[in-house]
Amino acid sequence: MADLKLENVAKSYGEVQVLKDIDLDIKAGELIVFVGPSGCGKSTLLRMIAGLEKITGGTLEIDGVRMNDVPPANRGIAMVFQSYALYPHMTVRDNMAFALKIAKMPQAEIDAAVEKAARMLQLEPYLDRLPKALSGGQRQRVAIGRAIVRDPKVYLFDEPLSNLDAALRVATRIEIAQLKEAMPERTMIYVTHDQVEAMTLASRIVVLANKGIAQVGTPLELYEKPQNEFVAQFIGSPSMNLFPGEVVETGATTVVKLDRGGVARSSVPTQPADKGLKVNIGVRPEDFVPAEGVEPIYTGRVDIVEALGEVTLLYFEAEGERDPIIAKLPGIHHDRRHSEIGLTADPSKVHLFANGQSLLYR
Repeated sequence: MADLKLENVAKSYGEVQVLKDIDLDIKAGELIVFVGPSGCGKSTLLRMIAGLEKITGGTLEIDGVRMNDVPPANRGIAMVFQSYALYPHMTVRDNMAFALKIAKMPQAEIDAAVEKAARMLQLEPYLDRLPKALSGGQRQRVAIGRAIVRDPKVYLFDEPLSNLDAALRVATRIEIAQLKEAMPERTMIYVTHDQVEAMTLASRIVVLANKGIAQVGTPLELYEKPQNEFVAQFIGSPSMNLFPGEVVETGATTVVKLDRGGVARSSVPTQPADKGLKVNIGVRPEDFVPAEGVEPIYTGRVDIVEALGEVTLLYFEAEGERDPIIAKLPGIHHDRRHSEIGLTADPSKVHLFANGQSLLYR
């Protein structure tokens, strides 16, 4: 078991700063997922924890021991890379056992560790095969098995499923979730750009943006109560719709008159001094419902319909340079194209942002 603590951690390449002021406490047994846009520093932060990148500021501790200058081999960490990085001339068994042989462990202990990992990952029938005789998903399981046999304190996963096709991604994601269930005391840190992986695997998600941490929380906390517009639009697919407006009524229920017409009511409370405040209201596509008998939040003409069976995505005609408004309605609505529809949402599903920050967290 291992706790990790990052305090004011920073990373620079010369004069270019990539990460700054990273403060994060990771408890033993958690599965933490780093997400964020390309280039935000997810993999760089993971490699700093592994010791593959030098920390240029701040402190990394594992179980209370400062690790900034400790070599990677002495950190009690095993890493699973995006590429499988298997030795092509070695069998599955030898690939998994290689690090233990280098460490000069007794052969009986090596065999026991390999057999145990193979059982966990359902690799027993493939132990004597070469990597070229395996599917992509099986190769990734071998890479994970190579980490398991070392019995590390912390597992690091750097986008381990990105090389797999859609079906294998789902299957291997389930296997990783089952692996975590089988090793509840092990700490895991997982980097991905895939929201589904993050939402389904994580104990907590760390959203990285603008060289730092935008928000840390459970998957549902980030989805239901984003602290800022970035997290609100990054978590969830399709992303949250934003509408500019002005607060016209304050209290337990806030009323916002939108710039393009329409009225929104939100359960986010406001103070009397907030009257006249310029805000953005946020509504997720799946929270929109047709406005019947009430003033709509948004009225527009449907430009594109995507009928997916269980749900239908409605894309409304974009105005100017703004991104199109999207609604996700349950069921099939193939006849909605080119029709004009008014949409509203329950006040508890309407978010309020001022200067990019949620008013819920003031």
